[in-house]
Amino acid sequence: MDKIQLLRQRRAGVLAAGKEIRKALAAILDADSFVELAGFSFSKNDFYEEGVAGEGVVTGFATIGGYPVYVAAQNFEVMHGGMSRANCEKILHCLSLAEKNSTPIVYVLQSYGVQVGEGIGVLEGLASVIAKAAKLHGVVPQFAVINGEVYGQSAVLAACADFTFFTKDAVLAADSPLVLSAKSGKNLPKEEVGGADALCCTNLVSFAASSYEDVHASIEKILGLLPAYGALVEENGADLNAAFPALNKGCDADKLIQCVFDKNSYLEFGAGASSVRCVLGRAGGISLAAVVFDGGDEGVLLDEAAVAKVTQLVEFAAYYDLPFVTFVDTLGIRPDLQTQNSLVLKNIFKLAEAYDLLENAKIAVVYKRAVGLGYTLFAAKSMGFDYVYAFADARIALFSDEKGAAIEFSAEQAEESKYAAKYAEEAADPIHAAKNGYVDTVIEPAFVKQYLVASLQMLLK
Repeated sequence: MDKIQLLRQRRAGVLAAGKEIRKALAAILDADSFVELAGFSFSKNDFYEEGVAGEGVVTGFATIGGYPVYVAAQNFEVMHGGMSRANCEKILHCLSLAEKNSTPIVYVLQSYGVQVGEGIGVLEGLASVIAKAAKLHGVVPQFAVINGEVYGQSAVLAACADFTFFTKDAVLAADSPLVLSAKSGKNLPKEEVGGADALCCTNLVSFAASSYEDVHASIEKILGLLPAYGALVEENGADLNAAFPALNKGCDADKLIQCVFDKNSYLEFGAGASSVRCVLGRAGGISLAAVVFDGGDEGVLLDEAAVAKVTQLVEFAAYYDLPFVTFVDTLGIRPDLQTQNSLVLKNIFKLAEAYDLLENAKIAVVYKRAVGLGYTLFAAKSMGFDYVYAFADARIALFSDEKGAAIEFSAEQAEESKYAAKYAEEAADPIHAAKNGYVDTVIEPAFVKQYLVASLQMLLK
């Protein structure tokens, strides 16, 4: 038989066994860049007495926006993406190459769990994959695309990733949603158990992706911002002396993000803890990671999810040598019993520990409120912030206006609202913090980008 013809027939069989996942990869990756690894691997599932084409997973290397990546994509058309020992070995080989070559990894996940009949062997295989993914955390960026339903231990790979993308039909759960719902005495649709909206408190949802092309664009932008893959400083035509007079008339989180970051340079991620907005982008052509607290009229009260979200960003900035900036509108811990009986204090400790990993610039801008623990964690010089700026109309204080007024003016008889305003005007004026050297400069909001860019230029490592 003609060996060339035989190869073509065999290759056609491999491609036929994974049409849908290959379509997805074609959209996520650069055109014609994918090179498959172990494409002709076939094992037999003894339980079902049928061959497992490609071990039920497609692996290889490619580029996204010209940046090299390794890819491990579960093929749902084979055994519903079921995990097996051979399947895990194939993924593990891909991860080992990513580690050896310091190359980012992209997981495309869709699996109902393990293949029936595998026994303990698959658990060893899963342990090897999860252990390697954990070892790669902070070494190379990891991206996970939740491409449909992902149940069981495959879901742990999503937790290992730095960024997760939920497609339109994505559902992620540690067990079958049917089982989880029944055990809770409810009868919920799977989307209400493991959909992106249902997982709002888990920090597992980085992006809700409307298309694979959106996934491609986001990964390309993220890699371009990281010094190890793109450039820390890029000449992008940004006006380094730009001023924004409108900010002097009123500043909210949306306006601040639009003014501080260079046009089309940034992306916001993380659906959970919506009052804590995580942004990667450039200011004056310089890459940075920033947390923007969006407290509206009241200021952000901290709970375990909010603190964990900030910690995750701090760790990412530290691992990939990005400057870190806080835009502060933050009070103390949320005063309720649910928060009291949570991991909030442990998470605060983890955040303080993570700050010590940061070696690049660390800058705080108090644009509204930094009160109590909100100041300690996100603006204090003793927490390691190199420069601290405050808007002229910001408030920095030990207590909230009402509580501070009740303490400071307790001997005087007057309406509480009057003394709350007086406390905000006098005791919480940021000039008091500046007098003691805790705030470097009190600034007009209009010039925030100029001060930030100048500070970044001086502090970059």
